[in-house]
Amino acid sequence: MCIIIQNSSRGTKTMQAIQKTKSPVNALVDSVYDRNMANFWLQKINTLWSVNQALGKIVKKEQVANDMVTLTIRCNRIFKKAQAGQHHPVLIEINGRTYERTYSLCNLDQDHVQLTVKHVDQGVVSTWLCETAQVGDVLKFGRPYGEMTLDKVQEPLVLLAAGSGITPMYSMLQALAQAKKLQNQPIHLLYWVKKKGDAAFLDIFENWAKSYANVEFQVFYTQENDADERLNSAHLDTIRHIDQATVFACGPSGFVATAEGLFDQAKYFQSEAFSLSPTVNDDVGFVNITLTKSNKVLAVAKGESILTALEQQNVKPTYGCRMGICHKCVCQKVQGSTKNLLDGAVNPEPNNQIKICVNSAQSDLVIDL
Repeated sequence: MCIIIQNSSRGTKTMQAIQKTKSPVNALVDSVYDRNMANFWLQKINTLWSVNQALGKIVKKEQVANDMVTLTIRCNRIFKKAQAGQHHPVLIEINGRTYERTYSLCNLDQDHVQLTVKHVDQGVVSTWLCETAQVGDVLKFGRPYGEMTLDKVQEPLVLLAAGSGITPMYSMLQALAQAKKLQNQPIHLLYWVKKKGDAAFLDIFENWAKSYANVEFQVFYTQENDADERLNSAHLDTIRHIDQATVFACGPSGFVATAEGLFDQAKYFQSEAFSLSPTVNDDVGFVNITLTKSNKVLAVAKGESILTALEQQNVKPTYGCRMGICHKCVCQKVQGSTKNLLDGAVNPEPNNQIKICVNSAQSDLVIDL
């Protein structure tokens, strides 16, 4: 509503009178003019209330395999669910410091998701989630990302997983089951773990394979007494119509690199590596990295990720997943040679973008950081 006030001594003044019904959340935000302060007071009332932050509360915690737990999480209204197979940034405060890690979540229903995490030796976040996190704890989440999704699937679907690489595969299979499409989609799931106790969701996978003739499931144990073979060409021979298939692979970088080489004839191939295991690990010596924006020159060791090397020198670049998926750490390389820690590829070309979490310096570098 617009009110015009006429005054001969001061001229014409216009006042805007806007009347609207405000929610308690908006009223509180307006009263304190500070989102952080608003969040602080809102969470005194309800730990999941926030004006801008995706939050989730742990409502159930269960052991699903050796050193692996599944957390059932109730989400707030701001939480944006991922497509099955995508990843979510998870932000956790431990001893006053915020850590960001990436996990593939499984959508359960409108309000709940599952986060399955495997304990990693010396892993700060995985240790906290597996050993310290309790029912009632609240986690923060970023926006999901990732290209390994069901909308890219051509028939048949081949899923290759090693270790905790099973989590995005489980998410996609659960999505198909919830949509009642599992019985119609030809699926071949191959899953590698070290020991029998390391296999997660085993009963679920076996039940699907028994219930649906189109679903095939195999699990391989690589460190039992009668050890199974790691991924090789013999496994490729067990898959029918590979030239018509969509192949998804997730696991350590060495596993993913092997899968990429074996399944080059697939109609569509998509992979994600969750850890770095360089194909060549004999780099020695130091090189200099010049940071153009920071006006710094730092000596770093060859063979380790640029991100890690910079963090060790108290430089804090932006990063997200730390495994080359989210693109948050991408920066411009002005000159110098780098090596991709996922596949060993060397890049000597100037003026191109690199992901500093999965590249090491092979020569003196100049990068825009």
